[in-house]
Amino acid sequence: MAEIRDEAVLKAVAHPLRRRLLDTLRVDGPSMPSALARATGQAVANVSHHLRVLADAGLIEEAPELARNRKEHWWRMGDPRLSWNPADFSPEAAEAADAIGLQRQIDLIRTWLGSPASRTEPWVTSAIAADFWLLLSPEELAELGAELEALVLRYRGRAPREDRVPVFVMGRGFPARP
Repeated sequence: MAEIRDEAVLKAVAHPLRRRLLDTLRVDGPSMPSALARATGQAVANVSHHLRVLADAGLIEEAPELARNRKEHWWRMGDPRLSWNPADFSPEAAEAADAIGLQRQIDLIRTWLGSPASRTEPWVTSAIAADFWLLLSPEELAELGAELEALVLRYRGRAPREDRVPVFVMGRGFPARP
């Protein structure tokens, strides 16, 4: 897992388009700026700039072995898992990164709920939306998080199949009052 400890790297992640580019590389694997531009609806020059920012931050790397000629530039993620501790950063930087991440999650959920697939089989009965109220200590919450991550990682890296599509899974746990 890539642990972010540098505020400049956190700022690189805390940009909506860069988050989307990282997500696309996570799901689709290595890609060229032109394909990423099509996937995100952005200009190739804009995507290339943001890829360079992500590369300078050490979050992605070039994949020259995939190029068929000198004009092609391929990019890939190293470890697709990113982590940071908000206590390591200024409150403003941590808040900005969390806000961008939360907005990305909200956008994905809204897109899903507005799609016809969300109301038809087989996805209407397969999609999950759950929340729970638990009484936990900080240690127990950390243990729950580790167990959830281990469970989700069992499903990562499965071979493509006709019936498999990218699925966004999200979970959050934090102290709150109803």
